[in-house]
Amino acid sequence: MKMAKALVLGTVLMGYLGLAACNTMSGLGEDVQTGGEKLEKSAEENK
Repeated sequence: MKMAKALVLGTVLMGYLGLAACNTMSGLGEDVQTGGEKLEKSAEENK
């Protein structure tokens, strides 16, 4: 019975960490995209 509880708890924790990682990567992607847009705008202004 202890093994089953540990397995369920481990699965829930892994799911939570997976969702947190997806959220983090999504935020990172948005930050990189925003930085790229600013760089592109700056390059256009300084032609």
